[in-house]
This record gives sequence, structure tokens and C-alpha cells, in this order.
Amino acid sequence: MPAANPALLEWLEAQKPAMLALLEEVVNIDSGSYDKAGVDEVGRRFERFFTEQGIPTHWVRNDTFGDALKAEVAGSGGGNRPIVLMGHRDTVFPKGEVARRPFKIEDGKAYGPGVMDMKGGLVMNAFVLAAYHKFGGAPGPLLALMTSDEEIGSPACRPIIEETARNARLVFNSEPGRINGNVVSGRKGGVFMSFAVHGKAAHSGANFQDGVSAIAELAHKIIALQAITDLPRGITLNVGIVKGGQSVNTVAPYAEGEIDLRYITHDQRGEALAKIEAIMAHSSVPGTRAELKIKGEFYPLVQDEASKALFETYLASAKEIGFSVEGEFSGGCADSGFTASVGCPTLCSTGPVGAKAHSPEEYLVVESFVPRAQALANAIAKLR
Repeated sequence: MPAANPALLEWLEAQKPAMLALLEEVVNIDSGSYDKAGVDEVGRRFERFFTEQGIPTHWVRNDTFGDALKAEVAGSGGGNRPIVLMGHRDTVFPKGEVARRPFKIEDGKAYGPGVMDMKGGLVMNAFVLAAYHKFGGAPGPLLALMTSDEEIGSPACRPIIEETARNARLVFNSEPGRINGNVVSGRKGGVFMSFAVHGKAAHSGANFQDGVSAIAELAHKIIALQAITDLPRGITLNVGIVKGGQSVNTVAPYAEGEIDLRYITHDQRGEALAKIEAIMAHSSVPGTRAELKIKGEFYPLVQDEASKALFETYLASAKEIGFSVEGEFSGGCADSGFTASVGCPTLCSTGPVGAKAHSPEEYLVVESFVPRAQALANAIAKLR
């Protein structure tokens, strides 16, 4: 039998129209990571929802990126360390995307910018908080943390996430459930870097010998960088963007590239970065020099014993609600890596099921909304 109050689960069952209505509102607000006004507008809509439910909120302000929003419901036991329901309000889409393809439901699927990554998970978290505020019974304080910049590596919210996790009992990160219904029990870490190569300009016909080609050096470095990839160990390095040069008849004085490094364990990060730094320090084309800059990164989600126990609690909870899930590993990164890396038990992708994130075809499976909310609420009740 479910551990959660049956009345609480029944209330969530009845909230499907309200969940979809709130989802439509927040999806129909452009909120790309660099659109502070839009990201904050989404936050204010959730703030209004919490206020209507009688749930207090708190903002952590930021001048550049969107503000972080917290909402908390008191628990009936388990001490003062909160159970955190986490998610991000930003999307990867530019301003104007909503006008091009606003929220819609067709054939049991909800569409729109960020509908499953991850505004659906935020709506689910909000209603689970409201359910526990209404019926009580949470085994500790429940804290919803809605961040603003996950899609660009959480430059503003990472310190907030880590501080929250250090003081938390555990974290459910409501990224979208996999299309097969699974949750994510492990994720890769990622480091996103840029590098610049400096050479010397010269006329490519009249004074070729006076030039030092930054593009030629960039080519050597790309070959060396790509060799860091070690698929059997789960390490990948992709140089995804390159540009440079002045004109076709000029020896290139400048070139640059961007690197995406993915890895599984923390020690692999240091190993790969040492190799990258050595490549940057070495010049195959005499007279060139290079600079490396880390632009952002995520830590891996590594399942320790406490996170495994949380995972098993969720599996049992979902089974009681009426569906089966398994855990799977993802090469994608998320804020759950930050919470796990400070030692907080973490489970990721507890949100509604969906697919095709970051694309115009992104969708959320409507019928997964209520069961996933009920499974989360039931898992919380089991944390005695």
C-alpha cells in the first residue's frame, strides 16, 4: 500500500487540469538562459501559485541571470534538514520561440519550448509541495528550488545549489523522465572550454614566409585534443566550434575553438584537463601561442550507497502507484551532479516523461503527469 496519505494522492489525481493550465502559462513565456526578464517572469508565475496555496517563498537575487526561487513547506518530523525538489526555469530557446510554436496538446502529447526540459518537472514539484501543505505528513521540510541558468552550466545558481544540498537531507531533481519511464541514476560530468591560438599575419602571396598560421596550429591541436577521447572509459572530447583567420589571402593571425569534455568519474576530469593543458602549452607551429578558458562545467552524478537507497525507495514508490521504472545512465549533464558531489543523496529525472529535448519536436507525455507526481509524493512519505 502507498505510504502517502490516500487523500493527498487523490487530490493530485484531481489536479491534472490545473497542472496542464499552469504548464501552458509557463511554457508560453520565453525564458532562454540569457533572457533574465523572461526567466524571472516564469519565476513570478510560480511565486503566485505558491502564494495562492499559502506557501512562503524566498528569492535569491542575481544582477545578470535569472533570480533563484525557493518555496518551503514545513514537515511533521525528521529534523530540520529539508527534502529538496529541484528544477530549472531556463530553456535553450531564443526569444520569440513561443510566438512561433506556443503550447499545444495533440494526441496525448504536450508541445512547446521547454515543456519537458523542464517546466513540466517544475509544475509537478509545485503541486507536490501544495499537496503536502494541504494534507501534511511530510517527514521533514520540503524545499522547492527553482533555478535560472542550468542550460549554460549554472554560473549564477551553482553556489546556491551546492549550499542548499550541503544542508539538505536529499534531492529529487525533476528533470524529465526518459521516454521508457526510467529515472537517471548516473550522469557524466562535463567541462565546456574555449581556446584561442595567436599567430602572425602576413600576405599569403607576397610575404608568406613572414606569417605564422594560427589556423595551422589550431588544426594540430584539434587532432591532439580529439585523441583524448577514450570510449571504453566513457571519456569523450568534442571540438564543436572552430573559427579564425582574417582573409583568404592572409596567413591567419588568430583562430579559436570550443571544447566539450565529458567524463564519468571525478578523477577522469583531472586526467583529461592535464592533457588538454599540455596540448595548449605545446606549439607544433613555431611562433604560435594558445590560451585556454573554462566557460562552465557540470560535475558527474555518481551513485553512492545513500543515493542507491533513495533510488530503491523511488522504485518501490512508483510500483505502488502502478508503474515500473528502472535507473539508467545518461551522458547528459545536470545540476544533480552538483548536489551529489557535495555528498547529498540525489535522484535525477523524476519529472514527467518526455523526449526530444532542445528541439522543436520536444514533447511531454500528458498521461505521465499525475502518476509521476504521485510517485514523488509517495517516495517522500517513505522517507521515515
